[in-house]
Amino acid sequence: MSDNDTRPTDAEVEAELKGVPEDMIDQRSDNDELARLREELETAKQDVLYAKAETQNVRRRMEKDIADARAYAATGFARDILSVADNLARALETIPADLREDDKFKNLVAGLEATGREIEKVFGSHGITRIAAMGLPLDPHQHQAMIEMPSADAEPGTVISELQAGYMIKDRLLRPAMVAVAKKPD
Repeated sequence: MSDNDTRPTDAEVEAELKGVPEDMIDQRSDNDELARLREELETAKQDVLYAKAETQNVRRRMEKDIADARAYAATGFARDILSVADNLARALETIPADLREDDKFKNLVAGLEATGREIEKVFGSHGITRIAAMGLPLDPHQHQAMIEMPSADAEPGTVISELQAGYMIKDRLLRPAMVAVAKKPD
């Protein structure tokens, strides 16, 4: 033992512990205690790593949820506005050609058409796009087949008529296109 070593010797320890009941004396050696502390340290390190990983996963999920909420917040409102756009388009389609040329109705028709263009522009600025349907094969992820019509001109399963336009908002379906699909003639 060196002069700087202040650890007690075994004899000193035994003298100090004289008279102490055996069940109160910790029988573990310093090596056992050190091994136990190292094991606890490793366990604590693992717990900290797991907690950091879980925190990072929660943060990523939250960031994704926030991004989705921003991107798709207008979905309910957009569905409601689609019916307004449909009604406007139907109104424009029902105006006969002779009334379109009449000076009394010309400005009214021009205003309705301008309103339709403005709705389409607003849809585009919010990532709402119309689904292509006519002449394409039926896509159950974007089209809803309402009827089958016999057709000699089109392949079976091809969209031959669009009953109601479908729309996407970003990469999600907002409303499927309601279509008529060709089938083999009887």
